[in-house]
Amino acid sequence: MTDTPEDPEEERTSHYWYDGEDSAVTLLSALRSFRVADQELRRRMSEGMDMNTTDLAALRFVIAQELSADPATPLRLAQNLRISGASTSKLLDRLTASGHLLRVRHPQDGRSWIVTATDHAHQQVRERLGHMHERMFEIAQQVPAPARAAAIGFLLAMAAQLDSEATPPELTPPEG
Repeated sequence: MTDTPEDPEEERTSHYWYDGEDSAVTLLSALRSFRVADQELRRRMSEGMDMNTTDLAALRFVIAQELSADPATPLRLAQNLRISGASTSKLLDRLTASGHLLRVRHPQDGRSWIVTATDHAHQQVRERLGHMHERMFEIAQQVPAPARAAAIGFLLAMAAQLDSEATPPELTPPEG
């Protein structure tokens, strides 16, 4: 279920954070719908691959590092996932036992380890996500070329804003 009106140009007037009718509100609502759909996809993917969402995020990070020719290390994986070293060890144990990841000696520094995805992991990811990524590329190609720079700028600025937000203070019960 999405948050957007049937007609994308139809603007709603009742919003929690924003007052009035404005296409910027509709744009934010569309972004929110995308984020919800993305989170739900990740949940379904992790369930379908019999792993939790953190494990799936770890697999995605390791594959991305392989593609950038900058191998993942356990420490960088922990930093990326924002989990402790002990949690990272348990995660690596799980994903190694399931046949998705391997721990191997670093090719330049034999004293340290890197983490790589197995052929099995690559195959599972391609089988489950290949068609979706093809469709996403087709949809991106439908954005008029002159509008792409603005869309890219908007999405990167929103990502930077979300990344820059501090952790809010804990909620407290009302006094009284």
